[in-house]
Amino acid sequence: MQFRTPLSAIALAIVAAGSSANVFAVGKLEGQVRDKTSQQPLAGASVTLKELNLSQQAGRDGRYFFVGINDGDYTLVVNYLGATPMEHKVQIADKQTTQQDVSLSSKDVEHIMVVGQQGALSKSMNRQRGADNVLNVVSADVLGNFPDSNISESLQRVPGLSIERDQGEGRFVRVRGMAPDYNSVSMNGTRLPSPESDRRAVALDVVPSDLLQSVEVSKTLTPDMDADALGGAIEVKSLSAFDREDTYVNLSAEASQDSLTNNTNPKLAASYSDVIGEKLGIAIGASWYNRDFGSDNVETGGNWDFTDDTGYGKAALESVDQRDYEINRERLGIGVNFDYRPSDDTDLYLRTLYSEFDDTETRNSAKTKWKSPLQAGELSQGKTTRSLKSRTENQNITSYVLGGETRFERWTLDYQASHSTARADKPRDIAGADFVAKIDDTGFSDTKRPHIIAPESYYQTDNFELDEIELAESKAKDTINSAQFDLSRQLSLGGYPAEVKTGVKLSRRDKTNREEVWIYSDFADQGVSDDALLLSQYSGDEVDYSLGRFGAGINASPVWDLVDSLDADANRDDIESTINDFDITEDVNAAYLMGHLDIGKLRILTGLRFEQNQWDSKGHGFDGVSGEFIDINNTSDEDHWLPALHLTYRYSDNTVLRGAWTNTLVRPTFGQLAPGYLREEDDGDIDLTFGNPHLKSLESMNFDLSLEHYFGNIGLVSAGLFYKDIDNFIYKADLAGRGDYVDAHSAVTYINGDSAHISGIELSYVQEFYFLPEPFNGLVLNSNLTYTDSAASISWLDDGVEHSRDIPMPSQSDITANLSLGYENTYASVWLSAAYKSEYLQEVSEIDDSRLDLYEDSHLQWDFVAKAHITTSLTLYFKGVNLTDEPYYSYAGNSAYNAQYEAYGRTFQLGVQYTNY
Repeated sequence: MQFRTPLSAIALAIVAAGSSANVFAVGKLEGQVRDKTSQQPLAGASVTLKELNLSQQAGRDGRYFFVGINDGDYTLVVNYLGATPMEHKVQIADKQTTQQDVSLSSKDVEHIMVVGQQGALSKSMNRQRGADNVLNVVSADVLGNFPDSNISESLQRVPGLSIERDQGEGRFVRVRGMAPDYNSVSMNGTRLPSPESDRRAVALDVVPSDLLQSVEVSKTLTPDMDADALGGAIEVKSLSAFDREDTYVNLSAEASQDSLTNNTNPKLAASYSDVIGEKLGIAIGASWYNRDFGSDNVETGGNWDFTDDTGYGKAALESVDQRDYEINRERLGIGVNFDYRPSDDTDLYLRTLYSEFDDTETRNSAKTKWKSPLQAGELSQGKTTRSLKSRTENQNITSYVLGGETRFERWTLDYQASHSTARADKPRDIAGADFVAKIDDTGFSDTKRPHIIAPESYYQTDNFELDEIELAESKAKDTINSAQFDLSRQLSLGGYPAEVKTGVKLSRRDKTNREEVWIYSDFADQGVSDDALLLSQYSGDEVDYSLGRFGAGINASPVWDLVDSLDADANRDDIESTINDFDITEDVNAAYLMGHLDIGKLRILTGLRFEQNQWDSKGHGFDGVSGEFIDINNTSDEDHWLPALHLTYRYSDNTVLRGAWTNTLVRPTFGQLAPGYLREEDDGDIDLTFGNPHLKSLESMNFDLSLEHYFGNIGLVSAGLFYKDIDNFIYKADLAGRGDYVDAHSAVTYINGDSAHISGIELSYVQEFYFLPEPFNGLVLNSNLTYTDSAASISWLDDGVEHSRDIPMPSQSDITANLSLGYENTYASVWLSAAYKSEYLQEVSEIDDSRLDLYEDSHLQWDFVAKAHITTSLTLYFKGVNLTDEPYYSYAGNSAYNAQYEAYGRTFQLGVQYTNY
């Protein structure tokens, strides 16, 4: 799907349009839109020069700018949802800047609601209404009005978005059913790198929500945006002093407790902003959260044996694993931002972020595997492995963004340079300390939440002997440097208002990964006595496990004492310590040309983006047949021409019809591109596993149609349709029997498949019931529902014959829905919310057997928030998270057959907040 439309033709057309525009004297018009009573800026207000039909949105600080306006008299019209529209007569003079500030009053009350959930909804809807693309906005006020500890949990309440959780906490965001790696995440206009060694997706729990002003989700991309987002582009905007009129202080302290472990956890946050001398703005935010919690888990990994070839009859289980997690997660976020306005025509800014996430985990496991798969209730001898995993991981992201905007007589220039680095460091840890015993008469009951049936010997520590200890350490680093500029101009074409815009962006990315692995076994040969191998020498207290009896846990200290007494070099695994190391550089050069034309109520926006990608990868392989290591170097490149067309018809100030045709792409993940290679031989069979540095990027042609109607102070009804036609879908495949691997027993890698598609409908309804009699006029409803459907084709060889089957796109739920019902007045606010997502495909376990496909089950979570406004500045709040104790559950093919069940309990938060806002 590559479009070779010449850029030169478009450039010539735009140059001609610019030169044909009249050359009369021109001036500028600028100002700020505020709430009349509070004087707070009204971001997203619609500002129009009536005679020219020129429109734009007020920025986050309420400011607007018109440049290149012919001298004369004009009418300025300002419109904001919930406010009475305002008109002002303005006069533009040659080579002069006319200043026209506007103060708006509410239609029904003393001043416009700019705080609380109602104010947050108003800000979001004004920004969404005036956008040229399909856009959803979550303001900072929304982030604080739900019990969401990070950005991803806040985004689950946006239409078409859902989240992937880790230990019950939201981490990764899915947009319109597209997996997290198919979406982009930027902060202050620059792409955030990913700490994970194998992923592009950014886990948004590493960025505290207390440091933010808003989050925008673009579901259709204009040519001036980075093209690498199939589902959507998430843009995080941090604090700015000019977001508010006066000095701003926000302090909060919170304690939380979860019902599973009964631990009490502290959280502190503070933010401050001020403007010095009307030119320099400083905003500082900091957040710290230290949480001790845990989870109880039982899983099979989907290791079921279905003896009935046509269905799920006589299901037998190969193994079951009980797991208990004890976790500490500490988050620290600091942002310091500067805004400087040296003149009326230039704005400069510096945005900084430091975010650190420490994750310490202790996992005790008891896994039983039977010689032959058992049905529920049957008993047999099983091999039980009790193991300990104990590790600490530090992830951090550092970002610096320096940029600005300069407004010339006719043109506006935006420029930006950025440097961002993400790291994930795991110091030497216990990846697994395994103690093994063979226990008679073991089995399980319940296929959905398996419960171990075992004699007392199963729990006696002297029956277990140390078999193996695996240690590991790793370091991953992701660095992105980028620079860009954008040049735009407003003009008139044939009497119709228009704008042209062009720009260039250069991005350089370096991803590295280093791993070291040590495998300790054959302890007798290393001088370890038999008594020192018994689990009783390492065991601790009985594990607190809510899903049944577990037995004694394993302590890390005596394991480390044993390891430290042995020779590390003699136990190093040279193969695993080499083949997973890689260096990947990714260069992206991009340029675009776009413009829009307003014909009455219709805006036509079109343009073309060109992106050139190049990858250089270095890694290592190991040939187990020859016993040699191999250095692997690869280079590949791609060119993409990406046209777009957006149509926006504003039937009225409050009714907007949108249509879009766009083309986007997603580059393969680093884990898929990694050049690592392993060739092994077993009884003459050759088995290979390797990455694929020559994968093509996924390409998608997207169609969108939506209708939005805004009403009242806060009211919205919207419906949208979307369709994505995706080429080069990537999946894991076994290439044995094909091409260079015709004689291999297995050859597992990633390949580009045939096309895939996804389609859906998004519905939203938001209503403030201000028209009801008191006290019911404080009720607010916020709801949305998204239905999606997808299909992708995968293929394999069986006895030389190629077979294929259709699967849904991984991570795509058919239904996502959100419902929030709230009540707000001067003294209090109460919100009850629910977030739902239906089941979705996690991964294909066996390419030729759909019964073993792993699915995550549907998830419905209820949360509650209550706030009491003690004074105008002091608020006491209570939050309840996961009120119904909803577990995580995944299954193999059919929901009756467990892959993983994990329980987290409820969490309750009590806090106090001071703000002078």
